[in-house]
Amino acid sequence: MAVDFEWRGACSDPELNQLHAEAFGTRIVDDGGWSWIDLLDRHSLGWVVARDGGDLVGFVNVIWDGRAHAWLQDTMVATKARRGGIGTSLVALAHDGALGAGCRWLHADYGEHLAHFYEDNCGFAPTHAGLMALF
Repeated sequence: MAVDFEWRGACSDPELNQLHAEAFGTRIVDDGGWSWIDLLDRHSLGWVVARDGGDLVGFVNVIWDGRAHAWLQDTMVATKARRGGIGTSLVALAHDGALGAGCRWLHADYGEHLAHFYEDNCGFAPTHAGLMALF
């Protein structure tokens, strides 16, 4: 598998909907009420896409506060492409993009089952964080 990575690479709503549903085990959301591309354009510092030929096999979004802090959101790798280093490469390129924009901190929110990936493979330090449901 020869995978190409690109910071702020081209992607489409249908392929992001498909990858998100596969990565997170949810249904494909295509209700016409919102667009991945619009969200990326309005709220993201950047994103990284991974492609195997024409197929989108990985994606991570980098959101930020406009200054020193950036966050990873929706780190996704297609099932057929997992365990080959794609996720680690996505995060490394997201790191480089955030650093290049002048960010000083890169945050990631992850469950305990992903601690090995984020901490051991990607170099994140565990921190305490809080979460509040707004519903």
